[in-house]
Amino acid sequence: MPVSTPRWRRAVVTGGAGFVGSHLCTTLIDSGTAVVCVDDFCTGSPDNVAHLADRDGFSLLRADVTRPFGVDRPVDLVLHFASPASPGDYLRLPVHTLESGSLGTRNAIALARSHGARFVLASTSEVYGDPQQHPQNERYWGHVNPVGPRSVYDEAKRYAEALTTAEINAHGLNGAIVRLFNTYGSRMRAHDGRAVPTFIRQALAGEPLTVTGDGGQTRSITYVDDTVEGVLAVAASDLAQPVNIGNPAEMTVLQLARLVVELTGSGSGIEFVERPTDDPSVRCPDIGLARDKLQWEPRTPAVEGLTRTIAWFRENPEN
Repeated sequence: MPVSTPRWRRAVVTGGAGFVGSHLCTTLIDSGTAVVCVDDFCTGSPDNVAHLADRDGFSLLRADVTRPFGVDRPVDLVLHFASPASPGDYLRLPVHTLESGSLGTRNAIALARSHGARFVLASTSEVYGDPQQHPQNERYWGHVNPVGPRSVYDEAKRYAEALTTAEINAHGLNGAIVRLFNTYGSRMRAHDGRAVPTFIRQALAGEPLTVTGDGGQTRSITYVDDTVEGVLAVAASDLAQPVNIGNPAEMTVLQLARLVVELTGSGSGIEFVERPTDDPSVRCPDIGLARDKLQWEPRTPAVEGLTRTIAWFRENPEN
């Protein structure tokens, strides 16, 4: 996204050494905002923010957000992105995932309130579960299995949304919620279990791309630069409600796999494997609110974003 005049003096980004968090840190620093990156590295990596280590205004705080933490300098923006977010991670860390959404959100809100800062919660399209409304708008309540294997992530984010909303309504928190849809791009981990890095890793290795079910389920992949721009647009607004940040250009998982094969020039075939429990059948955001209130919409076509992401994976095969 283009670098703009800084809106904030100092931002705290929890989960700042993770995939999306590290891109937020970079964009904020580039715009002149000082950044405190908070991470316990349970899924993030110091390597993701190593390029910022010597930049003016950047600091790294190793801390687990499920425990109270503080920042001793003025803060006017808190972006709460700390949470395991990929199936491989939240299934490996189920309790920590739930605590990141509950205790972690409480502590991040407490930090924002103590500084009088704007607070933005990173939620997810997974709050819609396996939706019975398509596309999904922010008024849809979702269709979620509260005790299924995905529930540790889905319900953590649903609780975090409820807590944020309660703090806004009861205590005047200057807060908002972004529901992110299938973000992809550089700094994803090849083995995190999400479709885009899995397919790219397999294609570059010449392995069959493992498509779950018949591949007819849909996803709406959003390039990370567009996601970051959308998040910061919400942060800079006065909106106090959930906002979908995603790409309405829906495609099937099988189409995505074939596109990755084409763009990598791989000879890989397709292997159909068992579909995970509660895997959503459809996923597509209604972004009318973001368009109307923020003049935001994604600008990066899938071919362009995937080409950039594939190039990054070629250069970072051991990520």
